[in-house]
Amino acid sequence: MASAVRLFGTRDYDDVTVADICVGAKVSKRYFYEHFSDRADLLLKVNREQNEWLLRNVAAAVPPKPASLAEVFGPALRTLVYLLRGNPESARVIYVNAPRMEDRRRGVLREDAQFVAAVLREAVGKPQDQLAYDRTLLALVAGLSEVIIDWISRDMADDPDQLAEHLTGIALALTGSVKGAAC
Repeated sequence: MASAVRLFGTRDYDDVTVADICVGAKVSKRYFYEHFSDRADLLLKVNREQNEWLLRNVAAAVPPKPASLAEVFGPALRTLVYLLRGNPESARVIYVNAPRMEDRRRGVLREDAQFVAAVLREAVGKPQDQLAYDRTLLALVAGLSEVIIDWISRDMADDPDQLAEHLTGIALALTGSVKGAAC
């Protein structure tokens, strides 16, 4: 798994072979195929592991009993940006290489939207229009992901505090537009 993070985190998916992964991990191809059906299977598992690590840390950044959405999104998105910046290989695995697998990408976006809904439950309560709220959160996660992908593709050169502020502004603008969802 560590070899896969290094390789998928520094090279494009199409440029990483099973042989490369095995050499990096110092294992045989036979060992590889005993644990994974193919390279895509490995990338999906690595992506899930990395995404779960990221979401655990983002959730931990949210203060207990937030009084507003700004108190949820500000620290959560700042933590997200700094974790990605400090772990560029994980950032590429989560946001660049795995999303090329479209069905998985869509599933991750839905899972992440549900994660955001769970984090917001304390601050927002039950929304008046659940469907509009769910769709807004899906649009939020997808939009933030695209902004993050753009940042990663430009070598994370922009000021991370400014990026976190922009992401927070986007999150507040979208979630504030859903009736009964804003605090």
